[in-house]
Order: sequence, then structure tokens, then C-alpha cells
Amino acid sequence: MSSTDIPTADPAADTATTPGTSRRWAMLAVSVVGQAASAVMINGPAFLIPTLHHQLGLSLAEAGLVAAASTIGVMVSLIAWGYVADRFGERFAMVSGLTGTAAAGVLATQVTSTVALAVALFLAGCFAASTSSASGRVVVGWFPANRRGLAMGIRQMAQPVGVGIAAITIAVVASKHGISAALWIPTAAAAVAALACLLIVIDPPRSNPTNGSTPNPYKRSDFLLRVHGVSVLLVVPQFAVWTFGLVWLVDDRGWGAGAAGALIAASQFLGAFGRIAVGHLSDLVSSRMRPLRWVAIAAALTMGLLALTTELDLAVAVFLLVVATTVTVADNGLAFTSVAERAGPSWSGRALGVQNTAQYLAASAVAPIVGAAISSWGYAVAFGLAALCPVVSIPLVPVRDEIKAD
Repeated sequence: MSSTDIPTADPAADTATTPGTSRRWAMLAVSVVGQAASAVMINGPAFLIPTLHHQLGLSLAEAGLVAAASTIGVMVSLIAWGYVADRFGERFAMVSGLTGTAAAGVLATQVTSTVALAVALFLAGCFAASTSSASGRVVVGWFPANRRGLAMGIRQMAQPVGVGIAAITIAVVASKHGISAALWIPTAAAAVAALACLLIVIDPPRSNPTNGSTPNPYKRSDFLLRVHGVSVLLVVPQFAVWTFGLVWLVDDRGWGAGAAGALIAASQFLGAFGRIAVGHLSDLVSSRMRPLRWVAIAAALTMGLLALTTELDLAVAVFLLVVATTVTVADNGLAFTSVAERAGPSWSGRALGVQNTAQYLAASAVAPIVGAAISSWGYAVAFGLAALCPVVSIPLVPVRDEIKAD
């Protein structure tokens, strides 16, 4: 696999400064905690939609726009945080970013209008973006290539775990105690994660200094651009079921908020383990792109079946929602690892910033657009439109380019 030839940091390069196995896995654990805390803050507002819609009278499109404020904040700051990680190190980026996330969360609990809430969530998203590139670089920097898929799969489980925590807590707390009370959950998580990163994380070594002399990986081939494009297409069904799965269960299937949140949380935890399995599979088959294509095919089929069974009002649609939630998150670790490996240590912060910026640009558009589609045509059509995106992505996965680089 080409990743073994990518000039990433070698964990065995300097035995005098390299941490032991236990410290390496501890840093992976802290990276998971930091990314999960960010995920609770970034994706948690989606579970405020029922409260914003039913109690505050916002339309689904308006509530979706407020919920998207945090992902918009992530989108506009990811590349900048990638530069911070390249320039000042991963530990600095994670600690300062999570501290800022907690501070913005406190602000969000104190506001009294939906506009001010959106602004506070936007700021929280700006700071929470810090963990995306930095925690990924910690994993890529300290784990060898033949274990990196598994390690990154474990790290990437943080996002669905964070969403699962948000699903099982935020919707219920918001419905019973209000939005401000619910937002203390991601705020506290960010504060705890910042302290853990401060105590545990060590910046991985770099084989090349960040001095501008390293060749731009985007000029070598279109491999990175194609991975970015595939990831953008696959994030659409992912955020469609994340954002509106709970609302669909409550409004269309008649579930209570607690039961719906529990099902979504269980689906997210399944998705977390799915990321680990797919990451380990990529190590076994010595390819990131072949499993990525398999995930795209599975996402297209599952979302199409979800749309069909929703239109026919079949009970199996609930099961397919769980499957879709699990399948649509499986690609992230594969793409993330591949981008870091292909970009190399001197460019990976910026490349991962571009990767996540593109994904969050799509994610920010999903909430209001899918909300409008649901209001106009119903859930079945909205799910069906989301299924088209992985269909388009399948031929774009650069499997042959990965093979040529071997």
C-alpha cells in the first residue's frame, strides 16, 4: 500500500524521545475523548431541533439553520486550525481549542434569543474545530502504517460516540429543562477534555520541518482532491440521518423523545465500532480506497431502501435508519487516514483542514436544505435525494491511483 511510503513520522525513529506503548495508547484515548467532546458540541445542537420547533415555534428549516451554526463555525476555521497544528503543535491546538469551546459553551447557556444562541454556537464550533486535524495527527504521528487504520478507526469512533452522547442526553434535557441546561453537557465535556489533553498529549516528531520546502501534495496528483470530493458526497446522507433521524422518529413514527434519542444513540455506538472494523479491514487488505468504495456502495443501497420503506410506511424503516446511521459514518476514518498519509507530516494539518472544511461545508448545508425538503415533500423524498450522493461518489473513489502509487 502506498501509505507505507508516505513520509509520515516514524514512531520508532527516535527511541530517546518516543513514548512507550502505554503512553501511545493513552494519547489515542485522549484524542478520542477530545474529538468526542468536540462532536458533542458540534452535533449536539441538532438535537435541539425538536425543542426549537415545538416549543419556540421555529420552522424545521429555521431550527435546522440554528443547529447548523456550530458546523458553520467548524467549516470556517478548520484550515486555520490545521495551520496552527502545523506551526505550533498538536497539543497546543487541542488544549487551546477545547478551552475556547468550553468558554463559548458557557456563553451559549446564558443567551436569551435564538440569534444570540446561533452566534454562540458558531463560536463554539470555531473552537471545537481544533481537535479535527490535531487529534488525527497525533494518531498518524505515533502509530506505524500497519496499525494506523485500526488506530484511526478507534479515533474516528469519537464522532459517532459524541453524537450518541448528545442524542441520549441533549434532546431529553432540552425538552424537560430547556436549551440552556442541555448546553451544559457539551460545555462540561470540552472542559474535561482540555485538561486531559494538557496532561497526556505529546507532539509527534516530524521528519521534515514546516519551512515551505516540502512539495505541495496537491500538485503531485488529483488523489487528495478526489478523496475530498468523495467525502463531501458521503457526508450528505450521514448528516441527513444524524440531523433528522430523531425528528423523524418523533414526528413521523410517534416515538417519544427519550426512546428516539436512545435508538439514535445506540445507532451511533454501532457506527463507532463500525469505524474500528473498517479501519482494521483497511490494514488487512493494505488499502484505504477499496473499503471506502465498499462503504459508498453500502450507503447508497441502505439510504435507497430507507427512502422506499419510509414511503411505504413499513416498520422495517426504523431498522434501516439504524443501519443507515451505522453505514454512513464508516467512511470517515478511511478518508481521514488516507489524506494524512498522502499529504505527509508537513502538509497533513492543512490537508486535513481542507478535508474537514469540505465535509462541514456540506454538513452545514444539509440541515436547512433537508429540512426544507422534508417540509415540502416529506421524509421519503428527502432520504431518497440523500441516497443519490453516495451513488455519484462510487466511481470517484481513487482506487486505481492508490494502486499505481504502490
